[in-house]
Amino acid sequence: MSARLQGRARRKLRIRRKINGTAERPRLTVFRSARHIYAQVVDDARGVTVAHASTLSNDLATTLSEDDKTAAARKVGALIARVCLERKIDKVVFDRNGYLYHGRVKALAEAAREAGLQF
Repeated sequence: MSARLQGRARRKLRIRRKINGTAERPRLTVFRSARHIYAQVVDDARGVTVAHASTLSNDLATTLSEDDKTAAARKVGALIARVCLERKIDKVVFDRNGYLYHGRVKALAEAAREAGLQF
């Protein structure tokens, strides 16, 4: 494992010691790869994924071809917020998953806030 991945793994564990998703406030976690970004809302108490969205979602896949990655992250943030609000979830705990709160991760979080999620 490279030094960069080891550093992210340490940050991720440090964050997860402090953040825990419950039924009232599930955890919104983000994963980004070189090409795509994924978001899921997890209830850690039950160990289930409540909602998920990504750039590969059927709702977004056809509209993302001309967007840059940051704009795609904004659309994923809006989509995950819409799915959560449909399932009566309006408050979440944000888990940046060891990534810096910058760029695509920040764009996804701000779009989710603008769409109605509280965190």
